[in-house]
Amino acid sequence: MSDEAGSSARKESVHYEHWCEHPGCKKWGSFGFAESKAEPRWFCMGHRPEWKLKHA
Repeated sequence: MSDEAGSSARKESVHYEHWCEHPGCKKWGSFGFAESKAEPRWFCMGHRPEWKLKHA
């Protein structure tokens, strides 16, 4: 039995480029941080902020 008979073609995925938002930094922003439902801000490993735990 083949799964190909009822499958549909995959849609292309979108690649988003997130750069570090620290002033003057040109590195890849691999860490996204958002408060509540705000738009995330992106930072590299060296500039990522400490995550604030709600229930700490």
